[in-house]
Amino acid sequence: MLLADVVATVTAVSATRARSAKIDALARLLAQLEPDEIVPAVGLLTASPRQGRLGVGWRTLSGLPAGSAPEATVTVGDVDAAFTALAETAGAGSGARRGEVLASLARRTTPEEWDLLARVLMGELRTGALEGVLLEAIARAAQREPAEVRRAAMLSGDLGETARIALTEPPDALAEVGLVVGRPVLPMLAATAATAGDAVTATGSSSVEYKLDGARIQVHRRGDEVRVFTRSLAEVTARVPEIVEAVRGLPATDLILDGETLSLDESGAPRAFQDTMARFGAETARRIALRPWFFDVLHVDGRDVLDEPLSVRQQELERVAGPWRVPAITTDDPSEAEEFAGAALDAGHEGVMVKDLAAPYVAGRRGTAWLKIKPVHTFDLVVLAVEEGSGRRAGWLSNLHLGAYDPEGEFGEPGGYVMVGKTFKGLTDELLRWQTEHFPTIQTRRTAGTVHVAPVTVVEIAIDGVQRSPRYPGGVALRFARVKAYRPDKRPVDADTIQRLRGMLRG
Repeated sequence: MLLADVVATVTAVSATRARSAKIDALARLLAQLEPDEIVPAVGLLTASPRQGRLGVGWRTLSGLPAGSAPEATVTVGDVDAAFTALAETAGAGSGARRGEVLASLARRTTPEEWDLLARVLMGELRTGALEGVLLEAIARAAQREPAEVRRAAMLSGDLGETARIALTEPPDALAEVGLVVGRPVLPMLAATAATAGDAVTATGSSSVEYKLDGARIQVHRRGDEVRVFTRSLAEVTARVPEIVEAVRGLPATDLILDGETLSLDESGAPRAFQDTMARFGAETARRIALRPWFFDVLHVDGRDVLDEPLSVRQQELERVAGPWRVPAITTDDPSEAEEFAGAALDAGHEGVMVKDLAAPYVAGRRGTAWLKIKPVHTFDLVVLAVEEGSGRRAGWLSNLHLGAYDPEGEFGEPGGYVMVGKTFKGLTDELLRWQTEHFPTIQTRRTAGTVHVAPVTVVEIAIDGVQRSPRYPGGVALRFARVKAYRPDKRPVDADTIQRLRGMLRG
């Protein structure tokens, strides 16, 4: 298949807000792919190349000639081969060799094709064709039930491979995709609730658990081999030896555990989130120890338990990892849940999670079985631009322009980001220094005093609330916004939506 066909589909998907039209366009494309093109094409559609990180930044891309070919000749296979060459390039002179590969690809593509590839390489493809839409398109193209496709994607952690199985293998192949120790699965996600009492009223008999301001981890053990994965399914085993040793000491041979990790100070209180993330950024950062806190188990010694009720999974979790469990109570009493939430806040944690004890583990989508309650409103937003500082901050990049995700394009381009405010509060000298080094590397353009950047950097922002504002296209602005931490563990499409922010106007 020509890359131009993918470009045409992305253009069509971006141009419509109708979910059914997006699904139809994607399904038509998927049905026309050759078997060996399916995984690479899904990588292009989701801006997640099958090769993983390719070591290419905006500065490299901006220095290349935009696609100059007069007609479309590049195939999906050609792009996949170029991406493989980029991924395999390492060592001395690798930057120059990557540049040569990219320059060759740029010369062979049309301007429209190169624009798509540049956005894929930067992870900022704005099509509104996220995993949920693409999952339904795969199901439609393969004439399978969406639930089958969704479960296979959850268990494999690989949307491209799920598409390949659905489109090319016998009908029962999807059902044969199972939980494999050592292969990460998509994590279960939570919706939000106003109070712990409200959440327990909604879910009934519940597990109320401390919500930690840490980093999500998924830990797999087979015998003495332990592997640790992040929320985005990236492996960080070598960087967290204390977690590896803790899991090796548990009374089980095979395990898949879901949890969080964070570091504690000398008094036992949680350290700042960025201290935890620093350990994920470098294998040599050993000064701060990490502690695992587990809240779920998916597999124990040959038995898959993800389809069991949470109450059963918690019994297994207590048996194999009791000392490492997140503090929790079981209750159907709203007042008891509120009291426990207060204890979590007093201990320095973010709030609580309220989970339906009858619910199975359903990964990769937000439902009402898990509800998170954080008294201070926090949102994951995307940095759209950053202003040059003044006064004491002269010479640094300071004030952030913040955007919320707009998946359906209600206020702009589908899959784009809607500006909702600015802030420079909460920025330490260390963060200012990091911003000043980082944002020019993803600069898209520069105006007087402002660096506009590719929307790929997620930052956690605390606010007191929102207010109506005609200044911004979404009609809503943040009140008293301040930076809590950057979130390198999250993708731009994981950011909170403009619809969620607007929903607070009614509160």
